[in-house]
Amino acid sequence: MTKQQKLLTLNLFLLTFVLGTSEFVIVGLLTEVSNSLNIAISTAGALVSAFAIAFAIGTPILTAVFSRFSKYPLMLALIAVFIAGNMLTAISGSYALLLVSRVITAVVTGVLIALAMAVASEAVPSEKRGTVISIIFTGFTIASVIGVPLGTYIGQWGGWHMTFWFTALLGIGSFIASSATIPRGLKGTRSSLKNQIGLLTNSRIIIAFFIPAFSIAATYTVYTYLTPLLQEVLFVPDRYIGLIFLLYGVVSIFSTLIGGKLAARNGIGKLRVVFLIQAAILASLYVSSSSVVTGLISISFIALVVYVMSSTIQLYFIDLADKYFPSAKDLASSLAPVSVNVGIALGSALGGWVTTNMELIDVSWVGAIAAVAASLLTFISYRLDRKVRSGYKAVAN
Repeated sequence: MTKQQKLLTLNLFLLTFVLGTSEFVIVGLLTEVSNSLNIAISTAGALVSAFAIAFAIGTPILTAVFSRFSKYPLMLALIAVFIAGNMLTAISGSYALLLVSRVITAVVTGVLIALAMAVASEAVPSEKRGTVISIIFTGFTIASVIGVPLGTYIGQWGGWHMTFWFTALLGIGSFIASSATIPRGLKGTRSSLKNQIGLLTNSRIIIAFFIPAFSIAATYTVYTYLTPLLQEVLFVPDRYIGLIFLLYGVVSIFSTLIGGKLAARNGIGKLRVVFLIQAAILASLYVSSSSVVTGLISISFIALVVYVMSSTIQLYFIDLADKYFPSAKDLASSLAPVSVNVGIALGSALGGWVTTNMELIDVSWVGAIAAVAASLLTFISYRLDRKVRSGYKAVAN
């Protein structure tokens, strides 16, 4: 890659780090927000749900609406709105204003993620797309490992308002870097909203959408309840739980990087097996939880496979759009993060149902079933791809 392409990759990585920090840091500040605004902790927790819902609904719609604009001025404008959204959060003195500011930030975050992936896929050589996109995705993981603990510390030290002044400052840095590295020649695609939304009714896109949703749901069936699993099943002392979450985040970084290598060649074909391996790892926790050491080994492997599919799926959405809806490639870029948010919600709900109606450790094999479902959908997509390629060859002959 050229120096400019490397700088662009670094900038997009930093952008996702900033976006991820702003999105996730609220989880570590719920107690401070609750006490400051004199609201119940559950009411403060609704900010997380509101963000996810706004992200899932607003991202594909606004991405389709904005796709006609050139990416350089559009991304700078959206980063400016992101900065303003974080500033609005920082000055919020009421729950209503705080909620509005988080919804604004959520929608802008989703569109910026989609545009970052679209820019990367267009601006770097095709053989480097998988690696570059995996690096961009790593920004979110680093946000969980470094950005969120740092933002939480700032909030506990100077108040939660200070944390969002910090994320706004990060946004300003990202604005400056983006103005210098994003190519100016990436034009938008003029197409009606109706034609773009048609992408969402395509059977191939629908199948692909639920692949990452089921894979992430598989992990989050367990991950959402990891703290009680560590406390009540593995009997890990409370003082070590934070360290285990930190190590989980560090291992998941390698998951994203492995995913970049996987996407380089026949990623969808390989994911059929990866998801079965994921299912086996999740199910293994049911047995390995009899020992702290073996249980932690299973949890480490859960982290190692959680994001392996990310780069492949991101490129797969773009490639499918290129075949069936060329005017909706930007919209296609938004589907992977939306699918992940759906998977998080599904996994959390599934884990909640299990913990209410079954034993806590049963989240392991229930999560494994979700991973098997992801493998089956991937197998269907792979067979359809081969059928299409065979049809092309028959026509050519």
